[in-house]
Amino acid sequence: MTVTPAAEELPLIISVDDHVMEPKDLWQQQLPPSMRDRGPRVVQERIRLHFTGGHYGFERDDPDGQWCDVWLFEDSVTPTGLLHGPAGMPREEQRNVAARYEDLRPGTHEQTARLADMDLNHVEAALNFPNIFPRFCGQGFLERDDKELAAECLRIYNDWMIDDWGGGAGRGRLIPLALLPLWDPGMAAAEVRRCAAKGCFAVAFSENPSKLGLPSMYTGEWDPVWQACEESGTTVSMHIGSSSSMPSTSADAPLATSMSLYAQNAEGSMVDWVFSGTLQRFSEIKITYAESQVGWMPFQVERMDSVFSDGRGGVGGDGPLPSEIVQGRVFGCIFDDLVGLKQRHDVGIDQILFETDYPHSDGTFPHSRKVAHSMFAAVGMDAGECYKVLRGNAINAYGLDRFGIHD
Repeated sequence: MTVTPAAEELPLIISVDDHVMEPKDLWQQQLPPSMRDRGPRVVQERIRLHFTGGHYGFERDDPDGQWCDVWLFEDSVTPTGLLHGPAGMPREEQRNVAARYEDLRPGTHEQTARLADMDLNHVEAALNFPNIFPRFCGQGFLERDDKELAAECLRIYNDWMIDDWGGGAGRGRLIPLALLPLWDPGMAAAEVRRCAAKGCFAVAFSENPSKLGLPSMYTGEWDPVWQACEESGTTVSMHIGSSSSMPSTSADAPLATSMSLYAQNAEGSMVDWVFSGTLQRFSEIKITYAESQVGWMPFQVERMDSVFSDGRGGVGGDGPLPSEIVQGRVFGCIFDDLVGLKQRHDVGIDQILFETDYPHSDGTFPHSRKVAHSMFAAVGMDAGECYKVLRGNAINAYGLDRFGIHD
């Protein structure tokens, strides 16, 4: 009979999807004086937030709005919201309203406080995506007109992520994740190599670049980036919503509809990576899907195998099947997916990662170990399986031995 370890016997967690709020004064301190007045900065205004048709919106200078830290960058206006960092708040208090940094838990943006929160949550190490205006794969830089300024701001962000957030006491615990200048694949490849030389071996990318007005995965234009990733052992991480869109059904659909459909973007992305031939051309590269869950993966792979083996729709007919291509190289992340864990052998037990999603509303802080144990026990996972999902697979997916994490 399979015995799931007791909660207190589970190993420390490695979360591959947490978030950090960017320092409010980062670019005003680091940009050259000639660029500062055009660079990212924060002002306080009264803001009212809303959500319609799969998109967040807001009204500025609303007398009935909440005081808010608002990011300004060229024509971009990005309010800070309570949902950017409600960690530690009761669920009933987590609402889509404007907020200031001081309204949120210090661990959302302060390194010392974050490490303390990780200790409280039984987390040894965590990979952190952006949280506010840069957005999940750097769209906040991509969309600006002045690409020279955008490139300088992006480099400042990456240097902060590697040297400051992931440096000092954060070394080996706050695993750096770099952003790329997506408007130029050649520049992006150079940034992969620059960041790898500084000790960063993970980059964020869009689950669907074509939705950002960029070349699709089928063009081959991203191949210089994947070559740089393969040469440097850099893992490609894609967060839901990194195509600046979330699945929805109609303009009047509530936020709950989008929240329930969020895995669809990852499904489409995996198909693109396989049917574009990218995973075949770059046979060592590894990709991960943050906040995607994994229950959808067995059917999607089965369907791709069926289409491919019959040579239908312009793909396949011979060569390795999609199920063989994704094995050990495409990883999904869970924190709320009992179905996925029931199917863990169909997904591939070595391809399931864990995340706490700190400090977001879906996150499991400060009960991540309890949540994990509840799921593991419900599906009868043994100690070896628990270890793989909580940390072992992350060590493999991101090469965390380079940060001194070996078991």
